[in-house]
Amino acid sequence: MNFFNSHDSRWIGMGNSDAAPYFFTKFDCNETQGAQVAVCGLGYYELYINGRKVGDRVLEPIVSVYDQRARYNVFDVSEYLVQGVNSVGVILGHGWYDHKVKEVWNFENAYWRHFPKLRLEMRAADGSLLLASARSWMGSTEGPITHTQLRNGEHYDARREFPGWPAVDFVPDSRWRNAATCAAPGGILEEETALPCRVVRTFDIAGRPNIFGVYDIGTNLAGRCRITVRGTVPGTMVVLNYAERITEDGEISGLAQDSFVKSGKYQHEEYFLKGDGTDEVWESRFTYHGFRYVNVVIRNGEASLLKIEVREICTDLTSVGTFESSSADLNRLQELTRVSFLANFVGIPTDCPHREKNGWTGDAQLACETGLYNFNPAASYEQWVDTLRDCQRHSGELPGIAPSAGWGYNWGNGPNWDGALFVVPYNVYLYAGDDSMLRKNYEAMRRYLDFCDSVSDDDIVVFGLGDWCPPKGMKMVGSFFSTTAAYYGLVVMFAEIAAHFGRTDDVKRYREKAQLIKDSFNRKFYNGNGVYADGGLTAQGTPLYFGLCRDGEGKAVLQTLVSAAERCGCTAQFGILGAKHVPRALAENGYADLALRFFMQENYPGWVNWLRRDAVSLWETWDGASSRNHVMFGDLSAWLFRYAAGFKHQPENPGWKRLSICPENLKALDSVRSEYRGFVSHWTRDKGVFTLEVTVPERCIADVVMPDGTAKVCDAGK
Repeated sequence: MNFFNSHDSRWIGMGNSDAAPYFFTKFDCNETQGAQVAVCGLGYYELYINGRKVGDRVLEPIVSVYDQRARYNVFDVSEYLVQGVNSVGVILGHGWYDHKVKEVWNFENAYWRHFPKLRLEMRAADGSLLLASARSWMGSTEGPITHTQLRNGEHYDARREFPGWPAVDFVPDSRWRNAATCAAPGGILEEETALPCRVVRTFDIAGRPNIFGVYDIGTNLAGRCRITVRGTVPGTMVVLNYAERITEDGEISGLAQDSFVKSGKYQHEEYFLKGDGTDEVWESRFTYHGFRYVNVVIRNGEASLLKIEVREICTDLTSVGTFESSSADLNRLQELTRVSFLANFVGIPTDCPHREKNGWTGDAQLACETGLYNFNPAASYEQWVDTLRDCQRHSGELPGIAPSAGWGYNWGNGPNWDGALFVVPYNVYLYAGDDSMLRKNYEAMRRYLDFCDSVSDDDIVVFGLGDWCPPKGMKMVGSFFSTTAAYYGLVVMFAEIAAHFGRTDDVKRYREKAQLIKDSFNRKFYNGNGVYADGGLTAQGTPLYFGLCRDGEGKAVLQTLVSAAERCGCTAQFGILGAKHVPRALAENGYADLALRFFMQENYPGWVNWLRRDAVSLWETWDGASSRNHVMFGDLSAWLFRYAAGFKHQPENPGWKRLSICPENLKALDSVRSEYRGFVSHWTRDKGVFTLEVTVPERCIADVVMPDGTAKVCDAGK
């Protein structure tokens, strides 16, 4: 159905206010079946028809670069309508669109920023217009949501509720006036096709809080709490503060969480009771928090806290992969990786759910394969990459975060981060067999490579971040080493993409360019005798991972890497780039057992060391001093699927209809069982005998290769 083509439909708003605007109207409807509504409420909205919320989505629409594109949702509303008079109510939240909070990323000065606004059209099954947003709608900013900001939190005063809103018999009082027609956000309007955000899990907080009123929910997630309270003093306030850590004394701690936000309280909610003696149930609507702990206190009166529930929020992804092994530590790390991936996918892929909520491109591309092995994020990746492309400057330059309000172009980017424009679409093509993202972003990719060429010196890229977050105090290989290696990888990948589309001129141009970069990289960074740059783990693993070694030198470089890994006891002497490049380079070159030791050894720095220190999600830094819910070290899950279970996608057969299953016979494990999109790889080793059982789903094929090289093509079945 073609929406938003009617002159009767207008953007409406209620002006600048910290409060959430409420809207209300009535209309007549004779035919309810097949009716659909399209709604774009910026920054977030909730839609009600005849007193019922439409759908179960939250935090919609997903953030975009609003002056480039704004997204709307379409709902079939047949079940909500009645013949005769119907009522419609909408609440708007400020979200990313009207971000008032001062912080270091400059969203309070975003060029798209304006007060919350709404556009809505409802059409009958035959396409005729039933209802449209217009100035005749009633609106108010004097309702119960008195403050709502994504990074601060939400305040709700139940004494200010509109009795009866938004049922048909609701009669607006003096707090209501006509809505104002306002300017459009400036971008194209397109339907949202990404998977929606939802409350995916609700659970009670067990046990009592500590003496400071702090509850430990036992995990670290994205979401908020729902409280049930009862009191007889109107205006009694319930305060909720969220954090991922507590002090040694047990108080809530904002350490490494709220340092970048410069105005207002952080991850903070306030609820003011009606105080009529009935049970009052409340949760915030237009924000979410990243937390393990929540502090709940009652002020300015008396009330009973009857129940507190955790409401986990993320993009409603479906699980498509599982992994378990004979190692409890690996199983726990797999679980924690999934926890951090979900907590960092609330509409878009983010770095952390508390401190920033930013769409960091480096985190997204590093965790992309982990996401695709475990879940089904392809549709959400597609619209996020559209947002990244909308951030691209005419020069081809990209920011380190998407969306961006102008921050991240001159620091925080570079090929290892900006490569998300290439890596995410390519992996979606490889894993799902859909090349539409490659086609859509082809010209943007080429423009970016031209930009890199314009800021390189003899094909050495001289901007961008390198191996981020190494162990504290450790000096890592220079950033130009890492950025140039990534640049090479993107050029090689783009040549493959060009070949896929039959763009022969681009194939020739970028293969030649790749050779020039490779030659320059080796002149600049290769010392001979198998040693690159400083000879550290990242310096050795990166050229092996990207295929940058000179002909005949790969074995020597590999042996230097092996020696370095053994010398440090496979402790994680690298940052987020080395954490992916080193284990993969070792596994691809016959040292999977050595690679696995990085994931299983207990000493600092390392993944299992986090477990020994009570980690319930993946951390941002090896020492745990910063965020404790990042997914950028999460490629370990993809490694387990790819090498321990053996699931590998074939570039010549993209998608999952035909997979390779070639598990490694890992000495530290006695068994692995992994399922991926109906394929099952289950191996055991008993008294030295390796046994592999494979299940192939209907209409699929598996090319199975045993550790000893024995190969077999398996059709559907076990």
